[in-house]
Amino acid sequence: MITTPRLRLRRWEQPDLDPFAEICADEQVMEFFPAPLTRKQSNDFIARVDRHFDEHGYGFWAVESLEGPRLIGFVGLAQVAFAADFVPAVEIGWRLARSAWGQGYASEAGRAALGYAFETLGLCEIVSFTVPENTRSRAVMERLGLKRNPREDFDHPTLGARHPLARHVLYRLAASDWSGSSQRDEAV
Repeated sequence: MITTPRLRLRRWEQPDLDPFAEICADEQVMEFFPAPLTRKQSNDFIARVDRHFDEHGYGFWAVESLEGPRLIGFVGLAQVAFAADFVPAVEIGWRLARSAWGQGYASEAGRAALGYAFETLGLCEIVSFTVPENTRSRAVMERLGLKRNPREDFDHPTLGARHPLARHVLYRLAASDWSGSSQRDEAV
């Protein structure tokens, strides 16, 4: 478990299923994904995340506000699970309820996840990616210190070449560029 001044990042629990399914069914939250998730797809996602934790010792943590509501989404780390020029790689990613947008939660939890990646796991680099139009996520990536090289943008291999969301921008952050001492959150 990781705590920050306002958040707790932890493994998933049974009571998280309903609120996470609501988050994943929200069309605005899922705007830059092929479609909102059904309840089964949402539950399957959590099951895959749990397996990732068991296999790698890290994953997409459930994020809860210390002041409530209980679950506001996820932030965390995962092995990139598709073939691309930059793979093998570990990505940082997030998905938060709309009610949690604009409050700095993604950046706060993202800093904690990066601290864990570099200071605890000893990873050399973290990547993140999204569609070019996802300006909110791109802004979080930039606030976290990730940098984009437009020559590394790619077409997501799980989407058809003509799919409107196929094109993705790639951001990277090397451990040597991480300024963790000024951004460290308390890990418990």
